[in-house]
Amino acid sequence: MSFGAYAEYKCLKENAVIAIKPANITYAEAAAIPFGGATALYFLRKAKIEKGQKVLIYGASGAVGTAAVQLAKSFGASVTGVCSTTNIEMVESLGAQKVIDYTREDFTQNGETYDIIFDTVGKMPFPGAIQSLNKKGILILGASGMQHMIQRFWTTLSTDIKIISGVIRGNLEDILYLKELMENGKLKAVIDRSYPLEQMAEAHSYAEKGHKKGNVVITIVPGN
Repeated sequence: MSFGAYAEYKCLKENAVIAIKPANITYAEAAAIPFGGATALYFLRKAKIEKGQKVLIYGASGAVGTAAVQLAKSFGASVTGVCSTTNIEMVESLGAQKVIDYTREDFTQNGETYDIIFDTVGKMPFPGAIQSLNKKGILILGASGMQHMIQRFWTTLSTDIKIISGVIRGNLEDILYLKELMENGKLKAVIDRSYPLEQMAEAHSYAEKGHKKGNVVITIVPGN
């Protein structure tokens, strides 16, 4: 992983993790997929997701969440998404069989249990999530902090539940897999807003409010 600033161009090594843009999508859509798509794919594969499993995606309307819903569906899982009222239809359109509005219902109190629960935003009630997992269920913490580390340690000592967290490691295999799904219409980018490079501050200000749908994209050439 490398860090830097926004720029119009970036020089990459010949063996860098990069793929040719699918012909059936725009540059903006291609830019929106790698972060959320690669993150969701990494964690779902690490959880060894299987066909027929019940999977709950918490934060199903964000960049990682929208990709996770689609990927879990492509693996043959029964997907439940958790999001706010305004995003229910969008999450349903991505393939979630059931969508829970967290402003009206606490999924940890409805008696349902899941094989995998994926917290994509780091805001899920940890104790309730543990109770909502099957006996040997898997909890994915896509955005974990110090508090989660302590809770994770105790949970793994006292239960059979497995907790997965950490920093993803991007690889070419995953990017090519995401590309193939996009080419076949099984994965689409969800873009809330696009901003030109000159409005970078406004883009960050909007994204940091925490209410975006899918992704916010920075465009270099208008219309792409």
